[in-house]
Amino acid sequence: MIKSISLGIALIISLAVSVVLVRAIDSRRIKTQPQFGDEPLYVSPTTAKHLSLAFNGLAADWYWMRSLQYVGGKIVSFEDTHTESFTLSDLDVHLLPSLLRMSTALDPKFLPPYEYGAMLLPELNSDEAIALVNSGIANNPSSWRLYQHLGYIYWRLGDYDKASATYAAGATLPGAPAWMAAMGARMKADGGSRDAAREMYRHLDESSNDKSVKEMVERQLMRLDDLDEREAIRNVLTGYKEKNGRCLASWRDIANELRALRLTVDASGAPLDPSSTPYELIKNGCDVGLDINTKVPFK
Repeated sequence: MIKSISLGIALIISLAVSVVLVRAIDSRRIKTQPQFGDEPLYVSPTTAKHLSLAFNGLAADWYWMRSLQYVGGKIVSFEDTHTESFTLSDLDVHLLPSLLRMSTALDPKFLPPYEYGAMLLPELNSDEAIALVNSGIANNPSSWRLYQHLGYIYWRLGDYDKASATYAAGATLPGAPAWMAAMGARMKADGGSRDAAREMYRHLDESSNDKSVKEMVERQLMRLDDLDEREAIRNVLTGYKEKNGRCLASWRDIANELRALRLTVDASGAPLDPSSTPYELIKNGCDVGLDINTKVPFK
């Protein structure tokens, strides 16, 4: 009973200190007008570490949560003012690298910010992404998952040799699954193929418990499925034009051919993309594109 009471008191004190800590750190920032938003972090990681005393982990958690809220707020704001799909570069999340660096500086052993940065930062700044994950590897040299994420970044850059070497290095670590070595070999053979990409994303999904990483993987897998589907649809459109001497007037004209390809077709005959949104006929019926309301990433 005494131990339980002591633990409860310690928890309350820790939470109280964390609140004071956050306010102390925020008080060091220059106050800006709300319309400017996105004020820079005026506290350096070193200063924040000194201010947090023995509560670095709590401070790291706070900056990690702030990173998620920052990106989430940008997404909500974009969706409130736009109807089209978006990529990360459309959101102007220039503070994200600083927020992730702050979190990892306060708690270098905290892996989720490294994973999140590896998935998102390559779209903004690949050098920032590589630096963040390399710092994670330096602080967590036995984590094969960080090698997996670094290999992913190099793959995104099209540097399949470095991706291969990174996967191979991670495969030598204790606890690394056998597929790490297999991915190292595959990167050299066909790193640019969609099948290799699917395998990479599948392993990222299986090896991460981070909800944000899983959501990113889901979006990228939808994009890969979309690329395959549009390629198949274009082949049907080309065959129709060669046979009839003109482009398509309506999806109904090729609905049977699309069903034969095991594509889902709606009542109007339009094929549905991986987010269940009808594809759009473009270029006067000669090509297929994504509808503006789709949830599939455009790139």
